[in-house]
Amino acid sequence: MTLYNQADKNTQLTYLYITLFFIFVIGVGYVFSTALNNSLFLYVAVIFSVAMSFGSYWWSDKIVLAMSKAKEIDRNSNRDIYNLVENLCITAGLPVPKIYIIQDDALNAFATGRDKNHAVICLTRGIINRLEKVELEGVISHELSHIGNRDILLSTIIVVMVGFIALMADWFRHWIFWGSGGGNNKEGGEFRMIMFIVAIVFSILAPLSAVLMQLAISRRREFLADADGALLTRYPEGLARALEKISADPKPLKEANRATAHLFITNPFRGKKISKLFMTHPLIEERIKALREMDVK
Repeated sequence: MTLYNQADKNTQLTYLYITLFFIFVIGVGYVFSTALNNSLFLYVAVIFSVAMSFGSYWWSDKIVLAMSKAKEIDRNSNRDIYNLVENLCITAGLPVPKIYIIQDDALNAFATGRDKNHAVICLTRGIINRLEKVELEGVISHELSHIGNRDILLSTIIVVMVGFIALMADWFRHWIFWGSGGGNNKEGGEFRMIMFIVAIVFSILAPLSAVLMQLAISRRREFLADADGALLTRYPEGLARALEKISADPKPLKEANRATAHLFITNPFRGKKISKLFMTHPLIEERIKALREMDVK
């Protein structure tokens, strides 16, 4: 499989996941509102989710950077890194994003922002100091690919949708607990009773299912960014070697948390064995293998 085939396949699968995710959100809302016999529940939830989406669109990058305690640099304060990013942006046909650094010895990086004109690349001090130039180019090209593919906005939308589903499930359970659940189920007969039972099951399983879908999409986007990053530098081995070094680094990123973990180029936590199903990133071994099997000639 060539790099172009890999990128095309990953893009198609990702948009399929997003479509299914939207259908899932609408389906959960419909089941809850039908079970409660109260459309107001769905209207309030949708309005609230729109407000969350609006806030995430405009301020998600600032929130993430503040949580990570990152500081902005410019050409004068760090000419080598700025020039490296600028040269890759020229090749990719992208505006130069703002560049931030986290003062941490761990090896990691991420991109954020709402679009290519309002994007940010963030690197740890450790990844700058400990990677060779071709390896650092691989990492930066990976993050630029996230920007070019609009993954940074996509990640924000997915987080909001997951939060929306969890919120609806929580509201539904509280509605039942306080004695408002189901409206007048006798009026709806057997169908409404079935929907009420389905809604109870959904209130338990829907948030977990949404998180699993989020993780699946995040993992797929990492493969695509690896592929596009390799196309940008024409040297997949650089990113492959960078991933090897990052995975071998035992230091966890101190400023990382569960809400931002999926943004980083690799899982920022260390020493925790978790099921592949709940991983925020694909296995490093799989990503390295895919990179080394690519044909960029």
